[in-house]
Amino acid sequence: MAANTPRSRKSKGANFQREIKEALMEKFADKLEEGDIKSAVMGESGMDLQLSPAAQKLFPWAVEAKRTEKVSLRAWWKQARANSNEKLKPLLITKQNREEPLVVMSLNDFLNLL
Repeated sequence: MAANTPRSRKSKGANFQREIKEALMEKFADKLEEGDIKSAVMGESGMDLQLSPAAQKLFPWAVEAKRTEKVSLRAWWKQARANSNEKLKPLLITKQNREEPLVVMSLNDFLNLL
């Protein structure tokens, strides 16, 4: 079993951010170029995915990615909201070991998608 060190936790987080980035790049492969979505450096403040103007038009979300076993949903949501702006709405994506990733957004944003 791998040690649960700060380094291993950061590595899991960075890998999760890359997974999300790659899934978005695959989804918009015909519309985006390499570099339109970048994974933020661990520990860097702000959004976990940095989006080019082209990416923001297709995906208007400020992503907060959390890959952890301990759930602090409200605190994470506050962080996602703090990192959003007038162009990008807050979006929380979270994953626990051996579970599928989940997306959290405001009810208003969800209803606007329908």
